[in-house]
Amino acid sequence: MSNYYRRPSFFGGFGFFPPVIKMLLISNVAIFIVQFLLGNNIEYTNMLARYFYLWPINSGYFLPWQIVSYMFLHGGFTHLLFNMFALWMFGMDIENLWGTKKFLIYYFLCGIGAAIANLFIAPMFGQTGPTIGASGAVYGILVAFGFLFPDRPIYLYFFVPIKAKYLVVLYMVIEFISASNSLNSGVAHIAHLGGGIIGFIYLLITYKKLGNIDLSGKMKNTFGNTPGPGYKEPTRITPLYPNGADKVKKAEYTDLPETDFKSESNDRHKMAQERVDAVLDKLSQGGYQSLTEEEKRILFTESKKLR
Repeated sequence: MSNYYRRPSFFGGFGFFPPVIKMLLISNVAIFIVQFLLGNNIEYTNMLARYFYLWPINSGYFLPWQIVSYMFLHGGFTHLLFNMFALWMFGMDIENLWGTKKFLIYYFLCGIGAAIANLFIAPMFGQTGPTIGASGAVYGILVAFGFLFPDRPIYLYFFVPIKAKYLVVLYMVIEFISASNSLNSGVAHIAHLGGGIIGFIYLLITYKKLGNIDLSGKMKNTFGNTPGPGYKEPTRITPLYPNGADKVKKAEYTDLPETDFKSESNDRHKMAQERVDAVLDKLSQGGYQSLTEEEKRILFTESKKLR
């Protein structure tokens, strides 16, 4: 349990701007401001494009670090706005659930996966040219949101509700159709698909291996009839008596069934797990704001027992 739950830190609740998302928002916006302020400087613009855009391998301009640098550059305010809004909207719950390290690794994994897809697969569809934008990584975040919170309602155009899992499928189908039918449209559809697919593969491998979250995004009860991950064998203290009586007392004590100690610990873990699971189910359906004060207390106090 402790591998997947990170205690929220924003006034006792989930952080609205967790560390990695905050860092990504600030860095992307800051770089865009510099782009805008120096946009009329031809020398600067050419240098930025030459060294930091993601260029096709056969262009003669490709450099290894471009598979990362391209994610921090955007072609206009609208491009930046939609990417950063989607990153915050879908990434907030994921980072709060995963923690900063895992979220950061996942974000860059999807962004680099999108770059590789754009380098090696896009040319097969006739889509070549320099590429910029965080969209590939953001599509990976979108896929993770649908994977972890499949039944969370998302309002298209702030009006039409659709479950997250269906929204992810819809977007991926649109990108696939667009990639097949559009040549040099100016949109890196293959990069979008690449980021989403790499993210999905990572999620399948991770959760199949660790086995603590099923495909519906709900925590499984991993305790059952065995001690939980935080369980430690209780210390056995044998009373000592003079004149050799300690040997008799030790024998009597050690005859007590060990299951008495383990079952009591298991029961406490199981009860705490069930209470946290119930709150997490409601959290995945309606978000943190849907929880009552008592449910918030359960989420924070009972989860400590599972560490």
